[in-house]
Amino acid sequence: MKAERAIIAAALDEFAEAGPQGLCIERVAAKAGVGKATIYRRWPTKGLLVFDAFGTEFLAKQPPPDTGTLRGDLLAALQGWIRTVNGTVAGRTLTGLIAEVQRDPALGDAWRDRFVGPVRDQHRMLVARGVERGELSSRVDPEVLLDLVFGPAYHRLLQSHLPLDDYFARGVIDAIISGAGS
Repeated sequence: MKAERAIIAAALDEFAEAGPQGLCIERVAAKAGVGKATIYRRWPTKGLLVFDAFGTEFLAKQPPPDTGTLRGDLLAALQGWIRTVNGTVAGRTLTGLIAEVQRDPALGDAWRDRFVGPVRDQHRMLVARGVERGELSSRVDPEVLLDLVFGPAYHRLLQSHLPLDDYFARGVIDAIISGAGS
């Protein structure tokens, strides 16, 4: 487990320095103090290593909130996402990974399995709690609701055309809550 944590940290450093095209397993191994074989036994490709490293770090920075209300949970989750990506290495890494998965269908499959799935799993429970508390109709599709929460944020991250801030987050969540009640 210690070697895995060291590999994850080294991969994130290397990706931040070199980007997706320049990531070098030899440098990751050297930074982590392990052999390349140790890395390749766990991660057969660079892309899978980066996805796992990024996903682990990304989720750790955004624990699922429990504010007691659907609005509070969704707002805290979106604000946490914004703080994680806005002007950070994580944000630059995320945009780089999104670009990479557009070019490589196999990486796209891994992206959905290793990153998108776990992130959505973490947020799906916020929707389930909203339904349990009677704040949200059980007919609301949780996948659509999550797309409505995070889709605008990804749009602003990728386009960089308008601020990605708390004012934006409140506007998104208020629009969703006003239309998704029970």
